[in-house]
Amino acid sequence: MFGRDPWGGPMEISNADSATDDDRSRDLDRGALMRQLDETQQSWLLAGPGDQAGKKKKTYVDLGCMVIDRKIFVWTVGTILGVGLFIGFVMMIVKLVPHKRPPPPPPDQYTQALHKALMFFNAQRSGPLPKHNGVSWRGKSAMKDGLSDNTVRRSLVGGFYDAGDAIKFNYPMAWSMTMLSWSVIEYKAKYEAIGELDHVKELIKWGTDYILKTFNSSADTIDRIVAQVGLGDTSKGPTPNDHYCWMRPEDIDYPRPVYECHSCSDLASEMAAALAAASIVFKDSKTYSDKLVHGAKALYKFGRTQRARYSPNGSDPALFYNSTGYWDEFVWGGTWMYFATGNTSYLSIATAPGMAKHAGAYWFGSPNYGVFTWDDKLPGAQVLLSRLRLFLSPGYPYEEILRTFHNQTDNVMCSYLSIFNSFNFSKGGMIQLNQESLSHFSMFVNAAFLASLYSDYLEAADTPGWYCGPHFYTTEVLRKFARSQLDYILGKNPLKMSYVVGFGNKYPKRVHHREASIPHNGVKYGCKGGFKWRESKKANPNILIGAMVAGPDRHDGFKDVRTNYNYTEPTLAANAGLVAALISLSDVKTGIDKNTLFSAIPPMFPTPPPPPSAWKP
Repeated sequence: MFGRDPWGGPMEISNADSATDDDRSRDLDRGALMRQLDETQQSWLLAGPGDQAGKKKKTYVDLGCMVIDRKIFVWTVGTILGVGLFIGFVMMIVKLVPHKRPPPPPPDQYTQALHKALMFFNAQRSGPLPKHNGVSWRGKSAMKDGLSDNTVRRSLVGGFYDAGDAIKFNYPMAWSMTMLSWSVIEYKAKYEAIGELDHVKELIKWGTDYILKTFNSSADTIDRIVAQVGLGDTSKGPTPNDHYCWMRPEDIDYPRPVYECHSCSDLASEMAAALAAASIVFKDSKTYSDKLVHGAKALYKFGRTQRARYSPNGSDPALFYNSTGYWDEFVWGGTWMYFATGNTSYLSIATAPGMAKHAGAYWFGSPNYGVFTWDDKLPGAQVLLSRLRLFLSPGYPYEEILRTFHNQTDNVMCSYLSIFNSFNFSKGGMIQLNQESLSHFSMFVNAAFLASLYSDYLEAADTPGWYCGPHFYTTEVLRKFARSQLDYILGKNPLKMSYVVGFGNKYPKRVHHREASIPHNGVKYGCKGGFKWRESKKANPNILIGAMVAGPDRHDGFKDVRTNYNYTEPTLAANAGLVAALISLSDVKTGIDKNTLFSAIPPMFPTPPPPPSAWKP
């Protein structure tokens, strides 16, 4: 019998009620295992008591985006720091340990020759020389120029001697400064790259400082300018002067008369061109640039008002640097005045059809047509005005004459090519730009410069070449011509001789030059005392570095004789053209400076007004 619960239930105990505590505990454990456990909890359950006691608990680093084992994190960071320190140590060793770098490539022959050609100007300086002049056998000279002349009585110290004598001819000197300035304006980056920019600017300033002394540069209107200091005419008897005597400039003790002119359009316009071009070179020095522009305005005004050649028949200038006319200087000077001031009145003068006609722009049958020299500036002016048309295109009322000048420049470039037979060429390849027995380098270095420069203009205008009639020629044809002429001067000729003193292994040793031919021995030689050095057949004791001699005859023959100036005399104007040609062809990978020449010119066309605001109802 089963007993009954006092509450009415049976006294029988069920299996469930009789479960022990251990059984219930196991049931709880099994229920817990039915829940999802994380990895750490599962490892605790799987590991026995001995395992948990003998193993360290892992630690982790929470980087926010991920959780990494601390050991792995420390190892990774340490490795990165170690590699960084190693690389830094290696780089420090590389910097501290001396090592040889490959030398830069040697400069091309045009750059080498250019360094020397500029030194010729140092040797031609007159007045008190700077300490860094670099010509050991030169000293201060002609310190009383102008002051010793009773009619002038003002200082004309400074400037450059023209050639192998000690005369200061302002006409070719001004031309030389214009050419140097033009080359700097176009190729400033090249001069800077070869380390000659400061040097050439110093030479230009030496010349323009002197030009400013030769007239009343502070006045707006002038009535005279100095044309020449020194005398060269020896036809009036044995009177000591700069050609009758053979002596150093430092030892000169004879009078040096000053030649002034009151009507000299050619000289005044050339001097205006020199100052105007230099004002662009020195545009960053506003005070000096403005001074140059002011002087240029006075000179150009004087030249236009008092019309005459500076070298009338019988005058001393006519014997050495005779001017054939002044109309080309009006075009040349007016062009430079326009670029220096931006004043269109100068451009109107330079582009007047009548002016071009008088200057010889249409003398196609002339044997000297297109020959650019210190006397005939028209070809250079036409190239400059073609530049204006190529890059600015001013339009009416200038377009017609500018197009004419542009076409004529193309024709001149065609004439330089041997296939057109405009000029003869020697067997050695030298172009003969004059009809005389001698073909002086002073002419064809200018042709080489214009050809090289014009090719750069065309390339800068994205024009691959130009037409000669129906035939098209690339810009490289022009450069090839220019290089052929300079290569001839530098030694690629039948005599295998460099005609630039100091360049190459073979060059003229008996240059027609007083100072270079007399030993620098402290002995003063009088007017006739230096003639024994002039007549000597020995080489000059002083090397006139960079001087380009006059050149060979039409058959490539050359006589290295001091007494024959037709072969061996250098000149300021010739070397200026040489410098310009050399810098244009030097192997520095920069083109022309398109903008500096136009820096003073205001915008050709007015800025268009802003568009009207949108209409609102």
